[in-house]
Amino acid sequence: MACIFTNIFPWSDEQLATIQKLPNSMKVAMDALLEDHDFLLVGEVFSEELIQQWINYKLEAEYYQVRNRPHPYEVSLYLDVKNP
Repeated sequence: MACIFTNIFPWSDEQLATIQKLPNSMKVAMDALLEDHDFLLVGEVFSEELIQQWINYKLEAEYYQVRNRPHPYEVSLYLDVKNP
């Protein structure tokens, strides 16, 4: 994937379809990393075990913790009691 050094906001849908999109959640990013992390193994900088442990940590300590709790906006949207 090549870097793009231009403003893509005015691009047409056809032009936007030619570039790879960033993950829209941590879960999608971790799934992508799980599927494609060979580049991190080059030069033995990271081990397979370390990558797997990091992915598991990010999911368990961050993703699931946030996903399983309501966002403060949701609380205010649905549970905020206002005086008449």
